[in-house]
Amino acid sequence: MVLVDKKILSGGLAMISVGILLVFVFAEQPTGQAGMTEEEIIDLMIAEDENQAYQLLSGILIGIGFLLVLISFGARRKKGSAKRTEKKHAE
Repeated sequence: MVLVDKKILSGGLAMISVGILLVFVFAEQPTGQAGMTEEEIIDLMIAEDENQAYQLLSGILIGIGFLLVLISFGARRKKGSAKRTEKKHAE
């Protein structure tokens, strides 16, 4: 039987799904056109920067979600395992 921590696994899968959703939502790059004014060019550059930031965020979410999924396997303690206790020595 595989030991799986369901809370960590579900959190990781949720992060992966949100990251993939963001990839699809922000996949389209903002485009410019010929004859744009300076203000329109600046707005386009800002939109491109925001799009790049969202793509980076989605990549980070997918990566952390994947790590959580990997951590969830074997994260639960076995039943009957001894708890660790520290003993203070009198000096």
